[in-house]
Amino acid sequence: MLMKRTFFLLAVVIFALSSCKKKGGFVVRGFIEGDKKEYIKISRVEVDTPVLMDSAKVSKKGNFKFRLKSDLPDFYQLGFSSSDYITLLAAPGEKITVTFKGNHLYDNYNVTGSEGTEKIKILDSDLAITKQKLDSISDLYEKASSEPNFEAKGPELEKQFMTILKSQRKKNIEFIINNIHSLASIKALYQKINPETYVLFDPKDLQYLKIVNDTLSKYYPKSRHVQALSSDFSREMGEMYSSQLHEMAKNLPETKLDPNLKNIDGQRIALSSLKGKYVLLSFWSVRSSVCIEENLQFKEYYKLYNKKGFEIYQINVDENEQDWRNAVKFDELPWISTREDDPRDPQNARLFNVRSLPANFLFDKEGNIIGTNLHGRALQIKLNQLFN
Repeated sequence: MLMKRTFFLLAVVIFALSSCKKKGGFVVRGFIEGDKKEYIKISRVEVDTPVLMDSAKVSKKGNFKFRLKSDLPDFYQLGFSSSDYITLLAAPGEKITVTFKGNHLYDNYNVTGSEGTEKIKILDSDLAITKQKLDSISDLYEKASSEPNFEAKGPELEKQFMTILKSQRKKNIEFIINNIHSLASIKALYQKINPETYVLFDPKDLQYLKIVNDTLSKYYPKSRHVQALSSDFSREMGEMYSSQLHEMAKNLPETKLDPNLKNIDGQRIALSSLKGKYVLLSFWSVRSSVCIEENLQFKEYYKLYNKKGFEIYQINVDENEQDWRNAVKFDELPWISTREDDPRDPQNARLFNVRSLPANFLFDKEGNIIGTNLHGRALQIKLNQLFN
């Protein structure tokens, strides 16, 4: 009997130790096709400086493996050199698999087992495509500068260049909003088109740096990257922002992706007060027939799922308050109906990067965005998955 009890206690201890080990570290397995070097290295990124953590021998078949200790999600560089690597955003407990297929590691690779790294790959891939487009236009511009019709062709190429630049900026803003609780949003803030130009080049983009800082400081206060972000925001921001903007930023109120607006009865309701429910945040206008039609669809979904934990928080952007009130009453909209405090300066629509109406964002019970601009059948399928 004593032997059985001793064996049981030993098994419990082993299980506890293995559980701690899983929580305190992560594993990276990989495969490299084609030409390869003998060793591959992994370095932890100390804010902006990679620090070598380990190296692994690449087998003749192209396989390698790392096991590292870590208590927090963190950024790592995995590669052969400072110019041939990929970025990982690894979290404790993850088992990451990476497959390289290109001439360079960053050319063509797949990653599974790490949600953060998959997000980083999306950011890097989108930016690489944008850089290629901008380089092509720059080449055309240089050639056109010596041609007789440059006065007509030059401005057109400049316009194309800015259109691509603005498109990449919009992608990064959408990424930040949809991944506000992930450290990957920090990378989206600091990506550069070239050594002198950030993707978020507009002075108004300071608000997104503040949103990320306010959010991640609560979730990852011990992260070196979050601390560095906070430091960036609290002092003059060097190359990224001028000292004048820094002074403006110090006087800004705390910025959150958390609308707190008056409903039709004049009571303020914060979006965050609805935690524990699945919430559809919807932006709309009385003047849009598409918005009106979608509201009628919402009524069907609301009737089906409201008692199961579904709520709609709707923000109207019309300048005429009475038009909004009449529409809510006429269509008997049963959910939380609010409007921007100042529709001429729609702060919430701007923070959520709303470009067209209707627009919506689906939040889970913890307040994380799990869907963007789900309309018609796409929204119906998503709600069906969540509640049935």
